[in-house]
Amino acid sequence: MSKPENIKTNIMLADSNPLVLTAMSEIFERDARFSLVATSSTAEGFLGMAMRITVDIGVIDWNLPALGGAKLIEVLREQDTAPRIVVYGDMSKDLPRITMSAGAAAFASRSDDVDGLLRTCADVAQGKMVFPFLDVRQLQKDPIQQLSRRERAILEALSKGLTNRELSLELGISINTVKFHLSNLYEKLSVRNRTQAIAYFYSNKHPSKDSEFENPR
Repeated sequence: MSKPENIKTNIMLADSNPLVLTAMSEIFERDARFSLVATSSTAEGFLGMAMRITVDIGVIDWNLPALGGAKLIEVLREQDTAPRIVVYGDMSKDLPRITMSAGAAAFASRSDDVDGLLRTCADVAQGKMVFPFLDVRQLQKDPIQQLSRRERAILEALSKGLTNRELSLELGISINTVKFHLSNLYEKLSVRNRTQAIAYFYSNKHPSKDSEFENPR
């Protein structure tokens, strides 16, 4: 859901380089669209603050110590009010695709100008996904590509006929978190309920390559 234009977007920044972190902080503090609520030099610090304060968007370094960007996004997605993540990193051939698969909302290259990062964050605040050099529409033709590792695990477990409580026990997450993931899963698959999700799973079942998602913790 997009954010009303007259309400500032709460931003948290995380980068291991203190100079980059200071420079980005000054950039966001000068922009009236954003409210900088916190900064961190580690993934653990980002995670701890994101669980205590309201954050709409997190801008993170993909190689953030010590968890790294991929693991940080995975852990954040277990939270009911997780911020949308913009990965700010060095451009490589596959990194935008990798960050999208990990569950980021956008990728911004460090080689682009500052306005590009600000535009990306503004677009994400309005509910958009931003990945340079990727045709998101093509990727979205296969809804499975939109699912996080946790959502894939839930879809597979759901296909076994498990209840929300049983899903909670099997995956080691709360029932509220199960409901949160199910809601996102239904939206991404364009289905209305668990019956339709199960039908989708069996009609579009991917090979056992998804077995790596069976225990995503």
